Amino acid sequence: MISSHLPFFKEARTGFLALFFLSLPSVSHAEGLDSGDTAWIITATALVLFMTIPGLALFYGGLVRTKNVLSVLMQCFAITALMTILWVVAGYTISFGEGNAFMGNFSKAFLAGVGPDSLSGTIPEILFSMFQLTFAIITPALIIGAFAERMKFSAMLLFTGSWMLLIYSPVCHWVWGGGWLMNMGALDFAGGTVVHINAGIAGLVAALVLGKRKGYPNTMMMPHSLTLSVVGASMLWVGWFGFNAGSALAANGTAGMALAVTQISTGAATLAWMFAEWIRHGKPSVLGAITGAVAGLVAITPASGFVGPMGAIAIGAISGIVCFISATTVKRALGYDDSLDAFGVHGVGGLVGALLTGIFAAPALGGYAEIPGIGGQLWIQFIGSAATIAYSAVGSFILLKIIDKAVGLRVSEEDEVTGLDITQHDEKGYNY
Repeated sequence: MISSHLPFFKEARTGFLALFFLSLPSVSHAEGLDSGDTAWIITATALVLFMTIPGLALFYGGLVRTKNVLSVLMQCFAITALMTILWVVAGYTISFGEGNAFMGNFSKAFLAGVGPDSLSGTIPEILFSMFQLTFAIITPALIIGAFAERMKFSAMLLFTGSWMLLIYSPVCHWVWGGGWLMNMGALDFAGGTVVHINAGIAGLVAALVLGKRKGYPNTMMMPHSLTLSVVGASMLWVGWFGFNAGSALAANGTAGMALAVTQISTGAATLAWMFAEWIRHGKPSVLGAITGAVAGLVAITPASGFVGPMGAIAIGAISGIVCFISATTVKRALGYDDSLDAFGVHGVGGLVGALLTGIFAAPALGGYAEIPGIGGQLWIQFIGSAATIAYSAVGSFILLKIIDKAVGLRVSEEDEVTGLDITQHDEKGYNY
């Protein structure tokens, strides 16, 4: 009789043990630390680093000509190494040190005081600093798309390194480190102003200062491998979940919604660009589809923690169309050589997203932010965007001019014709 009830007792025991362990608090190594949040941000950190190498490296690498593919891959790889050291030495403390309204102090230089037991919210501060490092890596890496195929490797290192410390880090402090834009109430969940407007404007200034590539726009300069670019864009799409959902700095509902609206916006932007191109040129291109996807990812970045699905569809669709116009019609009309559309996608897409955040963050439109009305928040978003544009433009111009005087910015005409792979690195991407 008893044996006939053994399955029941086993199931009851299993259910009781499951309820018991589920009722226990999450395992923590220090008071206030949440193991679930920590595990998620470790994952998000890896995802955002994955966006630069290999994601952005392959995306940009496929878009340049065969003779320059290694130079782009090398630039992304070297930037990852350089920003890591500069961030530890001074970037983190300028961005997140106490300081004032414009920049942090140097109390955390070399990560001083950031030990295994120090916390930032519910996660270790050392993990927070490494998560933020991945943003400081990808932002200057985005800029190289604007001056691809013509800047010296030495000048690139000097520019991106000094730019991260003197331009990126102060703007990061303004928005996320307790600076004046944060106190004003500017909304930038994951980097519309800090990352994309900042990098896009710097890219435009760099393209203008260096001038056009030899033969542009009369010589066809087609991507040498759209296959690589599609692979890179796909990696960016996946990695962006760490970028946006990770910016919640917790494994919670905000992270879940940020992930959802990132996916929705990207889908809407991809379709918007694809159909716009289909209507104008008669066929949808692979290059257009992946560029549209990146535009949607960029535009939803500042809004991702504040808007709902309805706002994500609108932001994605609008950014896809506006960036399509910017990267095609506007660039041709103005004649500047933004090689890989760093400004047309990141600068313009970041601006569209930053401004639309002020609209679709409103609860009346499905958003989740407490704002002083749509008009009031839109004005704050405009001020934040304008300040970032002005600071990045002026600062980038000054840095470029100083570096040009010191080592020269541009390779010689002969080196440009030969290609940067051989002239800058003495190697070839392909041995045919």
